[in-house]
Amino acid sequence: MKKKVLFFLTGIFFVLLFFGFTLIVKSKILNSFDFNITVRIQNHIPKKYDTLLSIFSLLGSFEVLIVLVLVLLLLRKKLIGFLTIIIFMGAHLVEVFGKTFFNHPGPPFMFFRYNIQFLFPSSYVQTGSSYPSGHSLRMMFVFIVSFFIVQNSKSLKPTVKLLLNSALLIFTLLMLVTRISLGEHWTTDVIGGSLLGVSFGIISLIFL
Repeated sequence: MKKKVLFFLTGIFFVLLFFGFTLIVKSKILNSFDFNITVRIQNHIPKKYDTLLSIFSLLGSFEVLIVLVLVLLLLRKKLIGFLTIIIFMGAHLVEVFGKTFFNHPGPPFMFFRYNIQFLFPSSYVQTGSSYPSGHSLRMMFVFIVSFFIVQNSKSLKPTVKLLLNSALLIFTLLMLVTRISLGEHWTTDVIGGSLLGVSFGIISLIFL
């Protein structure tokens, strides 16, 4: 019970961080920061990697990660764990609410470097605003849940746990960077989405 209370309070703490950061973003004092970071990241990642990173970014789509979450929950074999899906969907409601009522245009077209034709249906839902980043939200949510499941597994050796969680961390960080390198989101979008994903991810641990 103490762990569940700790998860809940920690999750609420990150929710408050998200709303606090949102107010800072809304004040537009980070606009130059967003622009400068985007320019620097794109200058350091050659365009020859854009196709590979574009394909990689598809792994962060809603359709892919909802399946991954379901697989993780099936592996847990605990019915109450499926309430995690409700938490996952709730996080997306906050995302859509933010993008609908908070006018924060994404990077202009000159920064856009996603260069493959395929898109999942969820990508066609556009509100004209890019805050917070849905990819970042989903990746951080899945990272928290996956890390918890791996770390608490009784069948995995410590070395295997370390390798799996290290790979998961690298995968997540790379996904966050692609949001900026492909010109689909500002850095503040990624930070906001990450805070939202962490908060809901930690709260979902109550059911795991």
